[in-house]
Amino acid sequence: MKKIAYFGGTFDPVHKGHLTIGRSLVKLFGLDRFFFLPAFHAPHKPDRPPTSGYHRYAMLCLATCDEQNISVSTLELDKREKRYTIDTLAEIKALHPGSKVFFVMGADSWTDIRTWHDWENLLLSHNHIVVTRPGYEIGFSHVTAGVRERIVDLRNGSTDSAQLTHANPRIYVTDIALIDVSATEIRQDIATDDILDNSDAVPAEVAKYIEKYELYN
Repeated sequence: MKKIAYFGGTFDPVHKGHLTIGRSLVKLFGLDRFFFLPAFHAPHKPDRPPTSGYHRYAMLCLATCDEQNISVSTLELDKREKRYTIDTLAEIKALHPGSKVFFVMGADSWTDIRTWHDWENLLLSHNHIVVTRPGYEIGFSHVTAGVRERIVDLRNGSTDSAQLTHANPRIYVTDIALIDVSATEIRQDIATDDILDNSDAVPAEVAKYIEKYELYN
């Protein structure tokens, strides 16, 4: 059975922390494919319109062009509308019949999960990977008891195959990619200084793209 993961987010812009997550999860879970899934506009963030999907897609392609197992999906961008993750995941599973599909989210998304459409059903009906990050405390009290029963905590540093082969959907929590990089801070730095000061945070190709098209100024 193939194992495939989709990492949802705005990626505005994609940075080295995102890439570290992709590479680390491919190795940890033995993934056959890892897809970045840029959102057209997240429904639970109505007041934060992202940069054009064309730019975010282009930056993701530049960042992943040399990655063998990592690709970019246009599934949500092609719809050109706000999409609920639970609907997108139904389409993703139909695209990969017979495969084990994981949806990847960051710690901030996990913290805000109750703002997502049909969030409990979403967590109970699909496999998820929650990736922790510095500065975000991962808690479980905000979700229901049924969801908590599905959580598999991989933060102890050791993983065996039995932890990853549950028949029913599970929510895996891992700290395998603790990278303190923030897309929000990158945008703020550019808006304040009109230059990409923290260029080490993004791949060189992405930094050049941001400067060429004057994004976030």
